[in-house]
Amino acid sequence: MDTDKFTESAKGFTKSPLGIIALFIVLVYGFASLVVGLGQGISEHITPLAYFMVFFPVIVFCGFLWLVANHHNKLYGPSDFKNEDNFMKSQMTSVASLAAATAKQPGHEGGLPESQLREIVNIVSNASRRQITRERKSRVLWVDDRPENNVYERQAFQAQGVEFSLALSTNEALDILKTNKFAVIISDMGRKEGPQEGYVLLDKLRSLGDTTPFVIYAGSNLPEHKRQAKKHGAIGSTNRADELFPLVMEIIARGS
Repeated sequence: MDTDKFTESAKGFTKSPLGIIALFIVLVYGFASLVVGLGQGISEHITPLAYFMVFFPVIVFCGFLWLVANHHNKLYGPSDFKNEDNFMKSQMTSVASLAAATAKQPGHEGGLPESQLREIVNIVSNASRRQITRERKSRVLWVDDRPENNVYERQAFQAQGVEFSLALSTNEALDILKTNKFAVIISDMGRKEGPQEGYVLLDKLRSLGDTTPFVIYAGSNLPEHKRQAKKHGAIGSTNRADELFPLVMEIIARGS
């Protein structure tokens, strides 16, 4: 065996959790095979070793299925992106945009504390892991008669590969949805048409049988408004960018 080639391959495996698991399996099974093939004076222990070699792949396969089913978002590392520089750039853009969106909200006139900045970094990092395996970009419809108010929020999503279509009214949103499918719909609440136009759009969609996940991004974060949004059929309701981002990214990841 070419030692240099093996070493280079092993380095490649260590770049992600999934690779480390694979390398461990190969090494363990390789050593077991060597012991059985070359070991002397172990005839009394050959039966347990034989059982091990037979059942070890089965146990590993079952464990792999469990990991894929329950923790697939943790099996990939940054190098699984086509370009690691692009990965870091997207991370930094999302963090900066999400921080800017949070800072413009009431109560943050003096800037964001370090603890909240760290929380934003964690939010983006966790959301990005779920996006790594997606080859297609997800599309989101954002309904708001003042889209300039959500520029930073959209930049945070776009850095993760999310594409947006914008609608300024309920009727415009309904027209777009006649010929387009979206992973998520984000809507404000009050528009020129009325103070609860977000619910008007949501109720209309549900009456038409459209089950696209719907999120309210409005000026209130009161518990009663959250409950009312879910009663109408929304996935959630918030006025915080650092709540909106992980919520929408989780919906997109589940639908991928």
